[in-house]
Amino acid sequence: MATEKVFPMTQAGKEKLEQELEFLKTVKRKEVVERIKIARSFGDLSENSEYDSAKEEQAFVEGRITTIENMIRNAKIIAEGELAGDSVSLGSSVTFIELPNGEEETYSIVGSAEADPFEGKISNDSPIAKSLIGKKVGDQVSVQTPGGEMNVRIISIK
Repeated sequence: MATEKVFPMTQAGKEKLEQELEFLKTVKRKEVVERIKIARSFGDLSENSEYDSAKEEQAFVEGRITTIENMIRNAKIIAEGELAGDSVSLGSSVTFIELPNGEEETYSIVGSAEADPFEGKISNDSPIAKSLIGKKVGDQVSVQTPGGEMNVRIISIK
């Protein structure tokens, strides 16, 4: 039997997934079922775009529920005490300067389940995180990104 993928995440990330799961099960599922009921009342299902749309949304919601349940079941909580402190690791918040122009950026390195670049949380599987993990303050790092190579210098790790 294949081993299930482990999803490293913070406790806050797990709680966020649990809240999303609860919302999907208690609110969204009911909304979709109601949309299907209404669409059925329109008659002929073979030419009913509202019905097709509602069924597609139902498939998406059920798929997302299954995905979240799997992530929660296989979650590995990264505790504060497990962080290396002096080097970048999963759970670290790292600030670096992009060379040579000196743009400062700060990201928290989290598991893929809770990554949200708009909130400054990048996946440990991302090119930037992979390049930074294990490095220390003052290290100059070359990062291969889809947009090309980027050179950075780490200025702090929390």
